[in-house]
Amino acid sequence: MQHNPGFLAIVEDAKTRIRETDVVNVLALRASGAAFFLVDVREDNEWAKGHMAGAVHLGRGVLERDVETVIPDKHAKIVLTCGGGFRSALAADNLQRMGYTDVTSLAGGWRAWNEAGAPVEHG
Repeated sequence: MQHNPGFLAIVEDAKTRIRETDVVNVLALRASGAAFFLVDVREDNEWAKGHMAGAVHLGRGVLERDVETVIPDKHAKIVLTCGGGFRSALAADNLQRMGYTDVTSLAGGWRAWNEAGAPVEHG
């Protein structure tokens, strides 16, 4: 997808303040049995077409409004994902501003997850 320059600028700015991870690290974290939230911030229609196995859906439109209800512990480990790692970077920046201390964004998002053959769910 071709993104607009203004959007890319704010994503690049957010990435200066957040941590990113990759699919290998998320799968290793999952295999280790560590407790963490995998949060998909894509739109409802994207989520419905398929999502990462075990993910929680909090779309960008409601994330900041609802996250404290779904994840009240500000020290919980959270990995955010979207389609390609852009929206999740913005979301990570906002969650950190809300006081969440262990937030990362999945670089490459859903696209990278699928390319890696990682587990997915549909519906």
